[in-house]
Amino acid sequence: MAQAVRGPGVKAAARSAAGSRTGGLRLPGARAVARSAAASAAPGGAELDEFCDAIWLEDGLARNSIDSYRRDLAQFADWLAQPPRETGLLAAGRVELLDYLAHRVRIGARASSSGRLLSAMKRFYRFMLARGRIPVDPTLEIDAPRHVRALPHSLSEAQVEALLEAPDIGDPVGLRDRAMLEVLYATGLRVTELVSLTLPQVSREMGVVRVVGKGSKERLVPLGEESLAWLARYLAQGRGEILGARHSTALFVTSRGESMTRQAFWYRIKLHGRSAGIVQPISPHVLRHAFATHLVNHGADLRVVQLLLGHADISTTQIYTHVARERLKDVHRRHHPRG
Repeated sequence: MAQAVRGPGVKAAARSAAGSRTGGLRLPGARAVARSAAASAAPGGAELDEFCDAIWLEDGLARNSIDSYRRDLAQFADWLAQPPRETGLLAAGRVELLDYLAHRVRIGARASSSGRLLSAMKRFYRFMLARGRIPVDPTLEIDAPRHVRALPHSLSEAQVEALLEAPDIGDPVGLRDRAMLEVLYATGLRVTELVSLTLPQVSREMGVVRVVGKGSKERLVPLGEESLAWLARYLAQGRGEILGARHSTALFVTSRGESMTRQAFWYRIKLHGRSAGIVQPISPHVLRHAFATHLVNHGADLRVVQLLLGHADISTTQIYTHVARERLKDVHRRHHPRG
């Protein structure tokens, strides 16, 4: 069943009386977009509106990815508009792009941040070139800055167990949090994928969850017996108590009858991390890293981990082999007599 998708760059959305439903099914792009006049009037605003609309409609990029593209390019447009440059996105050339990248280095931007910016620039200028808006792509001969990928922060298996046991399961909200943590550790979902889950996406009979990930790509991820048991307990004893008389298709709900936000779950996992005595920084993504790291440590094939995580490229998943290698080195140092 097609699902409604919120468009990019949206500050407020209002239902469209015409075209909001076709054949009784809600379609992507069915909401009318009430754009922020301030955003469109800002330097490069019209071009960014056009670009963001196109990559949403044509490529189906996730809202967070489109917001990131727009934010990076809007900052570049603001910089271009300042004296002595006083130019726009479509008039900028290779020199202006390199000057801006150098400016970001001077103000302390990380290589990964500059790499993401250049990726947005390349996509934007390829789009404008294809539509005949510029005569040449100014990013053609600009290479992304090299950077050493840091090993992801993770948790030990003992720390994960302590975190999972932290919520008060005698309380409906605590039971919901326990189920969310169990599902997150069992599946390695991104936090947006987790909080966006709906009841129809979960097949308890098959023991899988249907996940809509980046680029609206779908994948099936096994839940495992433990998380299925906690999910069943939450659905039987907690979800109805939280909702009260309200109705919702969201799997993990709040007292307002809505799905939980990413920020709210971030706060909840930090709260439970403190209760579990975990002093290192913790976030939903750290538990996703723990899921992948523990799979690799126990011998899982890297291609399987790639599929479960929803990585488009195996190179993204390969970082976990380095994590496992570092763990082996640490064990050797601590336990070998000549370590």
